[in-house]
Amino acid sequence: MDVVREDATQVSAPAEAIPPAVSRRLRVITVVATFGGLLFGYDTGVINGALPYMTDDLGLTPVTEGMVTSSLLLGAALGAVAGGRLSDARGRRRTILTLAVLFFVGALGCTLAPTTAVMVVARFVLGLAVGGASVTVPVYLAEVSPAERRGALVTRNELMIVTGQLLAFTSNAVIARVGGESGGVWRWMLVVATLPAVVLWFGMLVMPESPRWLASQSRFSDALEVLRQVRSSQRAEAELAEVSALAVKDGEEKLGGWQDMRSTPWVRRLMFIGFGIAIVQQITGVNTIMYYGTQILTDAGFASDSALTANIANGVISVLATFVGIWLLGRVARRPMLMTGQIGTTAALLLIGIFSLVLPAGDGRAYAVLAMTVTFLAFQQGAISPVTWLMLSEIFPMRMRGFGMGVAAVVLWLTNFVIGLVFPSLVDGIGISNTFFLFVVAGLFSLDFVKLYVPETKGRTLESLESELRARFSQ
Repeated sequence: MDVVREDATQVSAPAEAIPPAVSRRLRVITVVATFGGLLFGYDTGVINGALPYMTDDLGLTPVTEGMVTSSLLLGAALGAVAGGRLSDARGRRRTILTLAVLFFVGALGCTLAPTTAVMVVARFVLGLAVGGASVTVPVYLAEVSPAERRGALVTRNELMIVTGQLLAFTSNAVIARVGGESGGVWRWMLVVATLPAVVLWFGMLVMPESPRWLASQSRFSDALEVLRQVRSSQRAEAELAEVSALAVKDGEEKLGGWQDMRSTPWVRRLMFIGFGIAIVQQITGVNTIMYYGTQILTDAGFASDSALTANIANGVISVLATFVGIWLLGRVARRPMLMTGQIGTTAALLLIGIFSLVLPAGDGRAYAVLAMTVTFLAFQQGAISPVTWLMLSEIFPMRMRGFGMGVAAVVLWLTNFVIGLVFPSLVDGIGISNTFFLFVVAGLFSLDFVKLYVPETKGRTLESLESELRARFSQ
């Protein structure tokens, strides 16, 4: 593997102003599609507050608690690769419609689950939808967006993910206070997720297909029609010429599956980088805070109800940090932003471990840990997460973009699954401080990987980026 150290020269995006009608159409497409991100966020975040009540009602042990939490993640791993394959074969829009149905069925199954076994199965189904959305929505947005706005529009999905998590934290706290200790209060927390699933399904019925997917299927007139909805007419025709030429080239190489990943050197190197980016995002330990944040705060010294309320701060800072991340992506290169986020998260985790170890139990330790979880999420959601999903939607060739991102997302979700499964046992076995020190060590390795291998992607069209990476990694 050659070491990638220098950023390539950026290709300037067209400076042509986007007409108001086109800009409005782009905004509508972005809002509707990112309801998939909202569901991703809500369904991964809701377990944070529902789990303590569910534990009592379903009689969960530390092992079954980990199974309930991580079954969604295992489903997401399968959903990511299946969703990527499906979106390449059947189209991005049709895949998102299918995912909306899975979101609804999975959420309803979790709400009505009478036993732990049924809950695990329903969470797995929900995971299929979450994994599929994690791949398909960013790819759809990347392929619809003009180059100069791709970073901002694709990371709106990350904004909706953290908004969904904030909605989950907030509704959990409200429902817990209204419902008190009544049996089944967690079911009300889970059923809320059916509403945005309905919105996503009806909204996508009237959205266009990705023009790049249409071009990859040699449907060039349909691709031009969609491009004219989201570009000026002149720019749409120029962009279609570039997309069509690359679609023909990819078609001649028959890019699109496992064989290409194994036998095509430049694609194989991109998969290695994609796997690394995916692992880097997860081994920060972000989802230990997303899934077990309430319990972390309880262990730090908060009462149960206070921990639920304090956990809302994690959701709020995630949303605010993502706004900052969207702003930065228009001004800062991707790679330095990713490295800055890693330095910040690693430092915050180190301090969480130290505070949990040396501070006496009480309000001082509780608020110190809360301050560091908020700091951690500021760097994670303001830098690492938006860059991760954006780069994964950018680096793969057009004919296997869904598949390539899907396989990388499988690695991401499997890493997430392992962490979610073992975290309760790690905390129980070696303590919360030593557990976070493990994440600190992982953070240092991640920083080194990004410095050595990850290329810069900012400022290129998807077609020019593909040509550039093909030339670089074919040598």
